[in-house]
Amino acid sequence: MGDNGGDAVVVRPIVSPLPPEGLMTTTASTAPAVSTLLEGRKLLLAVLALAMGGFGIGTTEFTIMGLLQEGAADLGVRNQDMGLLISAYAIGVVVGAPVLTALGARVAKRTMVLWLMVFFTLANASSFIAPTYEVMVFTRFLSGLPHGAYFGLAAILAATLVPPTKRGRAIAWIMLGLAVANVIGVPLFTWLGQELGWRSMFLAVAVIGALTFVSIRTFVPFNPAHAEASIRRELTALKSGAVWLALFTGIVGFGGFFAVYAYISPILTDVTGLPIKVVPLVLGLYGLGMVVGNLVGGRLADWSVFGSLYVSMASLTIVMVIFGFVSPIPWLALIFVFVMGGVGSLLAPGLQSLLMDSAPKAQSLAASLNHSALNIANALGAALGAAVINAGLGYQAPAYVGAMLGFGGLVLALIAGLAHRRKLARAA
Repeated sequence: MGDNGGDAVVVRPIVSPLPPEGLMTTTASTAPAVSTLLEGRKLLLAVLALAMGGFGIGTTEFTIMGLLQEGAADLGVRNQDMGLLISAYAIGVVVGAPVLTALGARVAKRTMVLWLMVFFTLANASSFIAPTYEVMVFTRFLSGLPHGAYFGLAAILAATLVPPTKRGRAIAWIMLGLAVANVIGVPLFTWLGQELGWRSMFLAVAVIGALTFVSIRTFVPFNPAHAEASIRRELTALKSGAVWLALFTGIVGFGGFFAVYAYISPILTDVTGLPIKVVPLVLGLYGLGMVVGNLVGGRLADWSVFGSLYVSMASLTIVMVIFGFVSPIPWLALIFVFVMGGVGSLLAPGLQSLLMDSAPKAQSLAASLNHSALNIANALGAALGAAVINAGLGYQAPAYVGAMLGFGGLVLALIAGLAHRRKLARAA
C-alpha cells in the first residue's frame, strides 16, 4: 500500500527461520505468508483500539464485585445470591470462547472482532434494562460469551500488525486493557455505580463497547480470512496435546494467582490490619503491578516463550511464599501486593503465544481458550483458597496454596518445553 502522507501502512512478506531448540517464536507456519505491518502512529492507534475492548471487558467483569450490595437491594435478593451474576459471566467466558471462535472460523478476524464487540455492547445494554434477577443472570451470561473469543482474536490481529520479533509485546498491549481496567475502570465505575445507581455501570460499559467498535473499524486494517479456514480446521486445536498441556499449565499457574486474589480483601484487613476503606486503593496498587507485569511479560515472550513461562511460574512460587510470611507487616504487604500483581500478569503474554504456536493451523481457537483457562483457574484458586481457610488455617494459608500451584505450573511448563524440544529434534 502506498504512502498516504503519514506513517505508511506497509505490506511485507514475513519469513522466519525454524526456532532453535527450547525457544519458540513465530514461524512461517504460525504466521500468514503476507501480513499488514503497521508502523508509528498507525500501529499505536490500532493496538489501542483493540486494547480498548479489553478495558471494557475487564471493567464489566470485575466492577460487579464492588456493587453487589447495591445490586442486591435493587433486585430484592441476598448479597450471596448476587454471586451467581459473577458465576454466570465466568460460565459465559468458558462456553463462548471455543463456540464463537469456531463458528466464526471463516470470517475475517477484524470482522469477527467487530461483531463480538456489537454482541458485547448489546449484552451490557440488556443488563442495564434487565427487569428481574433471573433476567439479569442471563444477561450476565450473554456478556461473558464474547470475552475469550475477543481476546484470542484481538491478540492474533495485533500479532499480524508487527514483525514476529515484536509479537509478544503486541499481545501484551491487548492484555494491558484488562490490567488497566483494574487500575482505572473498576474504581471509577464502582464510584459511578454508587453515585448514579449500580445499573449505570452497564450503560457506561456499553458506551465503551460502541467506541471500541468505531475505533477498530477506523484504525485496524482488514485482512481476509485464510482460504482454508473452517470450523473443522479450528477444532483440530482440540486434538493437539501441546494445546492441552499449555491450557493445564495456565489453569494451574493462574490458579495460584487467584488463590490469593480472591481473598485479598480479608487478608489485608484481618492479617495486615488495614482499614477496609483502604482496600480499594491497595487493589489499585495490585492493578498497577498487573500493568507492569504485562509489559515485562511481553518482552520476555519475545525473548523466549518457554523462558517467559519458566520465569513467571518460578517468580509466582517464590513471591507467594514470601507474601505468606510478610503479610502481617503493612509496608511489606503493600510492596508484595504490587509484586504479586506483576508476577501474575507476567504469565499472560507467554501463555497466549504458546497456545497460538501449539496449533498453527487453528490459532484462533487455541488463543481464545486462554481465557477459558483463566476463568477455570479463577474457580480452582478460589476453591482451594476457601478449603484451607475453612480448615482453620487462616487467611495466610491461601498464599502457600498459591505457591504450590505456581510450582505445579512450573513443572507443567518444563514438561511442555521438553516435549517441544523433542518435537524439534524429531523434525530435524
